[in-house]
This record gives sequence, structure tokens and C-alpha cells, in this order.
Amino acid sequence: MMDWNGLRVHFIGIGGSGMSGIARIVAARGGKVSGSDYHDSSILNSLRTIGIEVSTEHDAKNIASLRPGTDIVVRSSAVAENNVEIVAARTAGISVMQRAEFLALLLEGYRSVAIAGTHGKTTTTSMLTVALQHARRDPSFVIGATIRNSGTNAHQGSGDIFVVEADESDGSFTAYKPEAAIVTNIELDHVDNFQDISAIDLLFKDFVGTIKKNGVLVACSDDDGVLRLLTEVAGQTTLRVSTYGEKGDPELRLDRIVVDATSSRARVTHQGRVLGEIQLSIPGRHNLFNAAAALLMGIHLGIPAAEMIAGLALFTGARRRFEIKGIVNGITVVDDYGHHPTEVRATLETARTYAGSGRVLTIFQPHRFSRTRAFTREFAEELGKADHTFLLEVYPAGESPIPGVSSLSISQRMAEGTVTYEPSMPVVIESVIAMATPGDLILTLGAGDVSSLGTLIVTNLQSS
Repeated sequence: MMDWNGLRVHFIGIGGSGMSGIARIVAARGGKVSGSDYHDSSILNSLRTIGIEVSTEHDAKNIASLRPGTDIVVRSSAVAENNVEIVAARTAGISVMQRAEFLALLLEGYRSVAIAGTHGKTTTTSMLTVALQHARRDPSFVIGATIRNSGTNAHQGSGDIFVVEADESDGSFTAYKPEAAIVTNIELDHVDNFQDISAIDLLFKDFVGTIKKNGVLVACSDDDGVLRLLTEVAGQTTLRVSTYGEKGDPELRLDRIVVDATSSRARVTHQGRVLGEIQLSIPGRHNLFNAAAALLMGIHLGIPAAEMIAGLALFTGARRRFEIKGIVNGITVVDDYGHHPTEVRATLETARTYAGSGRVLTIFQPHRFSRTRAFTREFAEELGKADHTFLLEVYPAGESPIPGVSSLSISQRMAEGTVTYEPSMPVVIESVIAMATPGDLILTLGAGDVSSLGTLIVTNLQSS
């Protein structure tokens, strides 16, 4: 294992959820950490409180004190190759590593578990972490969102298990080489990097191929994409493949599923033996499947099932995953990260259950022009299940506009009277508050800065 004590590591794009997490791990191991980002944020402030030096400008002077051949620069995948700090580091002979490549170094010497999938990986990683903590294993973890239970997205634990969320968006998760992995589902996404589902299927096959010899793959047998993956790797691997689901004959089976406004539960059977009932304090049928994945992985890690089930019951959610921002005058305001049609569907189903006889009023901000173009029809279909949708303009996430692609193209496919195309956030806030009545649920939805609206809506409701 590397000696991190005193090693200088500089993170370019340190304000990102993934980058900030591994920066915390390095600092906890005794490394001297610095970083830069274009915009100040609460994340940067939290890093400063633990002694990390952070600059809000990218400048060659930020890496001037690094030692060639010893210290390391870590770059976010969102940072361009011609970034001034990357150029300066390469010129000076300082090692420049991608985030995933660097995270692989942090996993060395641990029982590493990587959680992958088009949807649900953040929640599943968070659930597994909380359950392992309850079982007194004190795992290290790096997650792409803050766990509400602990208030952090990363931790250097004292135990021998390291849990990491494996993001497939740029294909870099093949660098991790874990001892065990979970694949929740496989669908087409990240169309800025991958042309079709065949490319996504190949990517996940490559990921599974990096799991260490005699390792464990936990996979959802209810998902068509995962079934394609399992067919591809059958007989070609030394892995112990373990499945969970509701249909067919998985190793861990869910049945007697009950979902209400604030909770969900299901009976779980492992290899024909009833283990008990998963009881979650968060709603959503999909979350029971995430919990089943975490439970099955815990069993493979040697944790008693009863301890895992008890730990899962304590899970209170991850930030921006159906996160209740406030309830004012009988109106509930919820924020969610969903930005793929499947995620929109699951979130709206949960919102509908929560609202009961009330209406679901959605504010949706599409994320990336490429994704909007690829899924215009699907977004329109799923958003049509809300009582009313306010469509903000596309959040570009660094992409250049694509001619003819905008939120307007989604609204044009939706029924008249069910959608309002309105690029102005202040106008949307005013409009949704004017429309909402007691019992309604206002949902802010998307991976961009739409997340900032929830708190503003709550504040405005309180003053209205």
C-alpha cells in the first residue's frame, strides 16, 4: 500500500461530489491536499474546515510547490486537457491522473466493493454503507452524494472494507478492479459518450471483467440489461454470480412488497430460506430492490443477514434522492436528482404515492442537450404522468447547444394544459406557488441547478 503521509495531492475540479470525496480520504490518511474549482460552494467551505487548501481559480501557481516524480495532480473528467494547471503539471513532470485511476490506488489493500448501474447506484452504495456501519464494520466509502445519516459523502474507516460508487458515465470505472461488485441495471444513457445500448452493454461487460479472480458479482435478475450481461459472462468467468429480484428464481427473492407514502417493505428469502422483512423509512418500490442488492452483498461480505436488515431500516436517504425540503401549509416540496426517463418514472411513481389525493406539480430541467435529443419522446411520456409540469431550459453541463434541441421539443409532445415551458426560474417559482394548494406535492427534478429551487420555494411559501 502507498504511504500517504505527507504526500501532496492537488485536485483540479475539487468541488465535484466525487472529487471532494476522495480528497477527504487522502486528507484522512495524512496527505497534504489542495484543490481548485471555478466556483465557490458549500462543498469547498466544508473542505476548508478540515484543512484542505482550495482556490476558486485555475492557475499554474496552484501546483507550483508540487514535487515532480513524487506528488500527484488528480483531474476531474470534466476538466479539459488544455486546462492551465494540467499543462503546467505536465510541463513540470508531475504525474496527472484521472479521478478513477487515482481512486483505484486508494482501494489497494482493502476488500473493495464497487456499486454500478445506470440507476440506483448512489442509493445502493449509501444503503450498503449505512448497514455496514450498523454492523460495526466501519467501512471506508466514497459516494457521489451525501448520506443523510452521516452528513458526508466520504469517510476513511478503520475497517477492511472500502465501498465505492462506480460511475459508468465516461467508462473510467473499469480502473477500479474491485473484489466484489453490484450491477443494479443497465440502460442506454450518457449518449454524449456512448452511441447505443450495445456500447453500454460492452462497457459493463468490461467492468465485470475487471473484478478480481474468485470475486463476487451481485446483479438484479429482473433487469433485461443485466440479463444480457449475465448471458455474456456465463462460463467465461471465475466470479461467484449472485442474483436478486422478484421474478424467476433469484438467489435472494423479494415478495409481499408494500409501498406507502413514507415507507416501503418486502419479505426477503435467501436460497429458499426466509430471512425476514426489509423495512425502509423511505418510499419507493425501486428502493426495495436497492436494499436487496445491499443485503445480498452484505451476506457475501460475511455480515449476518439480521444485522444488515436492521441497518437498512436505519437508512434515511441520500441527498437529492426524493429529499423532502419542507412542508408548508400542507404543501410538500421535494427535490430529486432524476434526469433519465426511467428515473423520472420511478420518482413520479413515488411522488404520486406520497401525494395521495393531492396533485404532483413537477419542475423539470433536462440535463445535457445530447440526452434531451435522445429521449425527447420518453421524457414527454413520463412527465405526462404528473398533474402539471413546468419545463425549464436544458442544463448544458458543458455541452454546446444542438440545433433544434430544447425543452420546448419535450413540451410540444405533451398534452395541452399539462405543461408550461418557462425558462425563467423566478417565474416558475411564482407560478408553481400560485398553482399549489394544500395536499399538493411540488417536485424539483433534474441533475442541474434546478436543485436550488426547492429551498427558495419553501421560503416563498412561508412568506406567502
